[in-house]
Amino acid sequence: MDPDKKKYIIDEISAQEAWRLFRILAEFVEGFDTLANIGPAVTFFGSARATEKEQEYTDARSLAAKLAKDGCAIITGGGPGVMEAANRGAQDGGGLSVGLNIELPFEQRPNVYIDKLVGFRYFFVRKVMFVKYSVAFVILPGGFGTMDELFEALTLIQTRKIKPFPVYLLGKSYWGGLVDWLEEVMVKEGKISAEELDILHVVDDQQEIVEGIRAVRKAMGY
Repeated sequence: MDPDKKKYIIDEISAQEAWRLFRILAEFVEGFDTLANIGPAVTFFGSARATEKEQEYTDARSLAAKLAKDGCAIITGGGPGVMEAANRGAQDGGGLSVGLNIELPFEQRPNVYIDKLVGFRYFFVRKVMFVKYSVAFVILPGGFGTMDELFEALTLIQTRKIKPFPVYLLGKSYWGGLVDWLEEVMVKEGKISAEELDILHVVDDQQEIVEGIRAVRKAMGY
């Protein structure tokens, strides 16, 4: 390759990477600026495919309303399904409804029940916001994305990269098999300790989540 052409290509790549770094930094700044004063917040995860007729939609809306009435902001990924239900519940309960939307190859439009909306291009920046501003995670039935958020939170807590906070799995019939496998395979084979599973709370009773998060907030001074 011609040396001048090679240098031109290298310079172009360097310039593109520099602009990418600026975009990443800008997303962090916008997220921190928008969410700095939202108060204690609970993040909801779950299927974007859930419809208004499905139980997880009803559960997310109901629980989010209870938490909002109790003084919590509600954060979601800003899209449809469980995210829409939780944002809707936040408004039902008179609380702050936050959506952290992500740009996807197939367009994900923000739902209409959001008071504060932040758009992200990079998943990892968005994940930082979920963790930084939450006192708890509530996870309803979902797919790969939901599993990704669940296990990333567990890993960060396990490795003490973040302060521990409760992770609630709402719906024993959906999550019970996963937790059984964690106990019967991962714990028994020594891949994780039994104590590390204490991070997870598998529940059906929404009031148990409300009271648990209330206790966490009290301990944190909220």
